[in-house]
Amino acid sequence: MTGDFGGQLRNWRGKRRMSQLQLALVADVSARHIAFLETGRAKPSRHMVLRLGEALEVPRAERNLMLDAAGYRAAYAKRPLDSATMAPVRKAISHMIAGHMPYPAFVFDRHWTVLDANASGHAMLSGFGLTAGDSFIDFLLKPGRGTELVENWHEVAGHLAARFRLESAHLGGDAVLERAAEALSWEAGEGDHGGRGDLPPVLAVRFRFGGLVYPMFSTITQFGTADDIALADIKIEMFFPSDEACEAFFRIMAG
Repeated sequence: MTGDFGGQLRNWRGKRRMSQLQLALVADVSARHIAFLETGRAKPSRHMVLRLGEALEVPRAERNLMLDAAGYRAAYAKRPLDSATMAPVRKAISHMIAGHMPYPAFVFDRHWTVLDANASGHAMLSGFGLTAGDSFIDFLLKPGRGTELVENWHEVAGHLAARFRLESAHLGGDAVLERAAEALSWEAGEGDHGGRGDLPPVLAVRFRFGGLVYPMFSTITQFGTADDIALADIKIEMFFPSDEACEAFFRIMAG
């Protein structure tokens, strides 16, 4: 990425496919001022840098780079999750995943590395041969692993590829997510997706365990007001049963 503020602003505007006029309308400034900032004819205030970063939905780490390029100190910190200041956050995460029992819940970082899980989640990870600190992306991309574990793998692979591309686009491009999306798209292309009739309300992942198939779906939660770089990337994924057999399976796994 270019080191000058004008170049960074122009780069992010291009990533978001916004014209100078569109950005001006969202940020409530004049298009003329946007043009002057991009060419270096005007210097932004600290408030303006943050305002434009918000309007462009620039990730917080990159907003720090924009501030630095404009001559200002960073606004966003990256605190370890085990630090004292993050204690309320850890408590909130623990409350969420513990309260989701007996269903599995997982905590992931930006690149889908496992940070934590509830008891059912740890049991599920153990069945996959995974533990905290392992990458779920690396696990899924091992040759033949997806079709081995998921009955409807081609369908799920296409869904994950779209999710990873969307996350990468939000971040302004992420090599890890893009490589994963490309690999998953290739696997998804091998399946036959025609003739399925009406689509269900949510895509059920049909995991194989002990010779049986258990369909489940998930929701993903993130901290909507996070101003910490690391915290903004944390995802909490909670699984739910799609049928009574899966419900019973979760309860047995939790017990």
